[in-house]
Amino acid sequence: MEEVADPANLNEAWKRVRANRGAPGSDGITVEAFPDWLGPRKEQLVEELRAGTYRPRVLRRMRIPKPNGGERILGIPTVLDRVVQQAILQVLQPILDPSFSEHSYGFRPNRNAHQAVAAAQTYIQQGYDWVVDLDLEAFFDRVNHDRLMSRLSQRIADKRLRWIIRGFLRSGVMEHGVTIPTTEGTPQGGPLSPLLANFVLDELDRELEERGLRFVRYADDANVYVRSKRAADRAFENLIGVIEGFLQLKVNRAKSAVGRPWERKLLGFSFIRGPEAKRRIAPKALEKLKGKVRRLTRPGRFSFLDVMGRLKRYLVGWRSYFGFCQTPTILRDLDSWIRRRLRALIWRRWKTCPRRQAELRKHAVNPQAAAKLAGSSLGPWFLSRATPLQFAFSTRWFAAHGLPSLQPTH
Repeated sequence: MEEVADPANLNEAWKRVRANRGAPGSDGITVEAFPDWLGPRKEQLVEELRAGTYRPRVLRRMRIPKPNGGERILGIPTVLDRVVQQAILQVLQPILDPSFSEHSYGFRPNRNAHQAVAAAQTYIQQGYDWVVDLDLEAFFDRVNHDRLMSRLSQRIADKRLRWIIRGFLRSGVMEHGVTIPTTEGTPQGGPLSPLLANFVLDELDRELEERGLRFVRYADDANVYVRSKRAADRAFENLIGVIEGFLQLKVNRAKSAVGRPWERKLLGFSFIRGPEAKRRIAPKALEKLKGKVRRLTRPGRFSFLDVMGRLKRYLVGWRSYFGFCQTPTILRDLDSWIRRRLRALIWRRWKTCPRRQAELRKHAVNPQAAAKLAGSSLGPWFLSRATPLQFAFSTRWFAAHGLPSLQPTH
């Protein structure tokens, strides 16, 4: 706890919290207002931490809609609690993380989703082309506090630190002005939750390793790779027993299944059937991209420059993740489809025949071709493939105006 409460550690924690920004907690204090609020309370905070008397505040519940129609429930700590959690994380992570399984990739230093997907691809290439796809139902809401704290006591001797961690687990959540007690779970939304989740699920990792199974785990998603359907079915039933019995968690049977890797998805990716098992973008991820692009390029009140700016921010982030696929043809097709969406948007905004003809002429389109296209009764989506419009708004034109390509630059 002396390390946690060290002013240098707390200052570093504040820098991380400030960089991540985020919404205010139940006390309404924003990241911007926090320094002034904390000023006269700094010494008291350090004293409470060292004495083990610090008491976390109630969480503010936030519900975020999911694309599938469900919702993700977050528990937003106050800014002060986020700083304290981050300070604890900075001390605990170097102690706990090195002991975690090499097959665990989520929310760990120097590990990421791409590494997990690449590891899965290696297993498939080696002939382990049946997968047990395990999804834990509402994992973050179901962690048993007593079990977690009992295991933590085996690693962390400082009772003050364990007491404060239990305080974070049991701080309760506020929704519509009503405080609801929390008797289980590690609410998503605080800096400490991912480390505690990995600490809990390290038991699952060790069980899988003891059975000699090949697997990758990213947070509460685990994929186990075996050579036959019979082995997969056997592993599926055995592991459900371990997870629901020994670990006291629950498997989401609607999302968990035995299948071939090219039929399932892992962190937004899937694989092409064959000895190379090339990485491809999962169909749902492609539909999500197209849905987002449709919304961004829908006719509305935003200027074309604003549309391009929003699109650029989204596509750059998408490319940095999904550019890891090994199917360049898909990326080229998506680039072409996005340009068509933008040409159709431009065509709609010109509205009248005279303006369309004049704008095409400005873009050096032949007068006769401009007149013919401007007078067409066909729809914007069909005309977005017309040669004059492709000439006016070419790939080079969009690149010059800031539209990023989805194809990797290397």
